[in-house]
Amino acid sequence: MSAEIADPVTGWGRTAPTAAARLVRPRSYEETVRAVRDCGTRGGIPRGLGRAYGDAAQNAGGSLIDMTALDRVVRVDAKAGTVACEAGISLQRLMEVLLPLGWFLPVTPGTRQVTVGGAIGSDIHGGNHPASGSFSRHVLSLDLLTSDGDIRTVVPGTPLFEATAGGMGLTGVILAATFRLHRVETSLMSVDTERASDLDDLMARLTASECRHRHRYSVGWLDLLASGSSLGRAVLTRGEHAPLAALSARSPARRQPLAFRPGRLPGAPSYVPEGLLGRTTVGLLNELRYRRAPRRRTGELQPISAFFHPLDGVPHWNRLYGRGGFVRYQFVVGDGQEDALIRIVRRIVRRGCPSLLALLKRFGAGDPGWLSFPMAGWTLSLDIPTGRTGLGPFLDELDEDVAAAGGRVCLAKDSRLRPELLAAMYPRLEEFRALRAELDPRGVFVSDLSRRLSI
Repeated sequence: MSAEIADPVTGWGRTAPTAAARLVRPRSYEETVRAVRDCGTRGGIPRGLGRAYGDAAQNAGGSLIDMTALDRVVRVDAKAGTVACEAGISLQRLMEVLLPLGWFLPVTPGTRQVTVGGAIGSDIHGGNHPASGSFSRHVLSLDLLTSDGDIRTVVPGTPLFEATAGGMGLTGVILAATFRLHRVETSLMSVDTERASDLDDLMARLTASECRHRHRYSVGWLDLLASGSSLGRAVLTRGEHAPLAALSARSPARRQPLAFRPGRLPGAPSYVPEGLLGRTTVGLLNELRYRRAPRRRTGELQPISAFFHPLDGVPHWNRLYGRGGFVRYQFVVGDGQEDALIRIVRRIVRRGCPSLLALLKRFGAGDPGWLSFPMAGWTLSLDIPTGRTGLGPFLDELDEDVAAAGGRVCLAKDSRLRPELLAAMYPRLEEFRALRAELDPRGVFVSDLSRRLSI
């Protein structure tokens, strides 16, 4: 088991850096048990590929348990459509193994550079939430190393499972999991793209698509610098896994319909001038993106990597926001709170936040995880460079608007929420705290997030 001092440590947003963390990298269950027992007075927290945007996988002065060496596929049941694997394996590696067998992940976020442990610990969601829910809904069992050194097999429907799904690594270290897969015939997506003239138009199209069940995946990209009659203008992208019959006999993909070869572009430079992605530049790029999108196009075939994970093709794309990094702000408000969503979008537009990546999606019924983010309704995520004057107080005001509407912010992307709003956003917080106090009375598992929010 290797160990080193990691200084500084940040999330993918490169905000809220912390210092003097001891990074340990176990290579077996036994070494992971030892790493937990040796955490010290500042405790420890499991860490995967570092794609949490905020401070959920940071622990200033304590231990970070890097799980990426535990990355084996233990068993694939190609008949039943299940996989058993260690928690440190990435979603990309699983796709490389599973797609040639005709299986795909039940849920994938906007990056495949996430470990299975991270997928469960943050209960990731994707553009198919109304149909499929979050990742943990598909988990059949998991092995959890708790603070007393025991390894427990945890199954859905139990309090420990519901606390661990979305529990941000605070119930223990996920060592392995078994979960269900989704059958596919090709590694291509059949994609429909269309423009929406404003926010009302986009919301109507998303709702209609959900009611018709024509598309498994749907997401709308918003131009948050457009105002007036164009407020919330958007490009709506909807997709379904392409069947083999969609490939023509002459198509090169017909020979290897399940091939998975994600491409890569040159990486972002290590230094990007502050302010490069300011209002003027982002406004021009947003205008170009909207105008270049087709008014309506159906049935375009795209590789899975291009449809789900376009930014994964640009290594270190988070550097594009400059040395100060960026805030990924994501919130959800429930069905019936559409007026609140529109008010919040108007506030963001008036503020002139230069967001290149602003995505609106529908959520279906909430998942059982006590700290799981999704709830039935509308979720909006946006990236904002940290150099914006008054950004902190502005986001505090948005937090209050979200809480007043009965919504919540996503903990896996947060680095600045005030603790007094947490209980209003997550009504099962006290149950989580009580189980954690019973399970981990010495406070072995702790993170910068848990300290900041008193979880």
